[in-house]
Amino acid sequence: MITISSKMQYWLRFLVGGLLNTGLTYGLYFLLQKLFFYQIAYALAYASGIVFSYWFNASIVFKTPLSWKGLFTYPVVYVVQYGASALLLGVLIERLRIPAHLAPLLVLVVMIPLTFFLSRWVLRGRKPAV
Repeated sequence: MITISSKMQYWLRFLVGGLLNTGLTYGLYFLLQKLFFYQIAYALAYASGIVFSYWFNASIVFKTPLSWKGLFTYPVVYVVQYGASALLLGVLIERLRIPAHLAPLLVLVVMIPLTFFLSRWVLRGRKPAV
């Protein structure tokens, strides 16, 4: 029988949530673009993805109570993630000469732990994730 540590369980739930969020957001975008201009569809789907991510990470991953404060604070994770991603992408492509079609994959790998820790920090503060 395989036992998974509690820390590994957080990571697995976080990754499952990310996969679900990606699928749901893309599916919603696909549906909304039939009704709205693609930029509006994207904005609505992206915002919905943030709300889903907040709910999933608070309820399922870190098991913290949902709150309006948490909901309105949680998008900070995405602002920081985007800034760090854009910066890292530039370094990988312009300084390290990694091809532009491969660099986003490396950025994704680096951003997963950053997003996990930022999400935990926003949702739990300094409380340990146990």
